[in-house]
Amino acid sequence: MADEFIKGLGLFCGAGLAWMVLAGWYRTPSFESPRQLIAAPPEPNTVFDAIGIFLNDVFFWTAIIGALTFWVVIPAINQFRGSASGA
Repeated sequence: MADEFIKGLGLFCGAGLAWMVLAGWYRTPSFESPRQLIAAPPEPNTVFDAIGIFLNDVFFWTAIIGALTFWVVIPAINQFRGSASGA
């Protein structure tokens, strides 16, 4: 169980950090704004802006779904598999 926890924590921390960096670049209109990190992204001016905005969403969902997968889904499957086999 410890290996599933650390894999989920690694995904959550790594993808969460990448999301925070990209959200700080693309979703923070000003540092005086109360909507930091959650504002709508601007229209991309370059290909790199479009990639950054796309990766922002990818890292957010990787952090959420990856952590839930390793913390909830895989242990539940292992628990079900163990109880179904009678062990």
